[in-house]
Amino acid sequence: MSGDRADGGPAFDAKDGQDGTPLLDTSVAHPARVYDYWLGGKDNFAADRSAAEAIIAVRPAIVRDIRANRDFMRRAVAYLAAARVRQFLDVGSGIPTKPNLHEVAQDIAPDARPVYADNDPVVLSHSRPLLASTPEGATSYIQADLRDPGMIRDEAARTLDFAQPTAVILVSVLQLISDEQDPYGIVAQFMTSVAPGSYLVLTHPASDILPELVAESARRYNESVATPVTLRTFGQVSRFFDGLELVEPGIVQCHRWHPRPGVSAGEYEVAGWGAVGRKP
Repeated sequence: MSGDRADGGPAFDAKDGQDGTPLLDTSVAHPARVYDYWLGGKDNFAADRSAAEAIIAVRPAIVRDIRANRDFMRRAVAYLAAARVRQFLDVGSGIPTKPNLHEVAQDIAPDARPVYADNDPVVLSHSRPLLASTPEGATSYIQADLRDPGMIRDEAARTLDFAQPTAVILVSVLQLISDEQDPYGIVAQFMTSVAPGSYLVLTHPASDILPELVAESARRYNESVATPVTLRTFGQVSRFFDGLELVEPGIVQCHRWHPRPGVSAGEYEVAGWGAVGRKP
């Protein structure tokens, strides 16, 4: 379902205020805040909790799946930081949940430079923890929409050097982009703008794992949340990696990508595909 990546829907929950500040409509469930509830966070409202519980009622494992998705991001970032990647563009960063991406990356590489982008005013209001960089590195936050990769790149260039390898993080966010909005074109724009040796880190809710259960939970979700989700198959997810070299083990259920030692990832199913691809 929706991830901690909150881009892809309407730019804000309501119209901007007269001073340009995004207004907050708490009467409508929002993907970032629903996800925050599933993660055990407190930055959510009654509408978000109601939508989240409606999914749990038919699919209790959604909580485990969402947490597996979040842990995939942390493992992938740690893998890339250990592989000497120092720049990270996290599009749809979501409400801060420790450890955040920069904490994972800078624990391994103190000079890492992550940039976060999100379009939810709740995320903006809680963005301070995302800016707590090490002295050697840097972090920044952009209020922006996934559907405007050019704007995100231009703003991120204040912190990142796009002549150097960069990891583009799109974890559980592209389901918020309908086919009509061309999610493949959006990903291609991001990957065209980064240097060779850059990476795409991506997860996506699956329509072909536990399909009947997942379809019903998606139907209930779409009844409650302003930004509907589009689930996709293995084949559809693989298209996001066209032209990239997949890091082993390729596209797998997200909890089975380099699982932590001692984790028996083969004992259960997570309805989400995940992979890391390198730009040659």
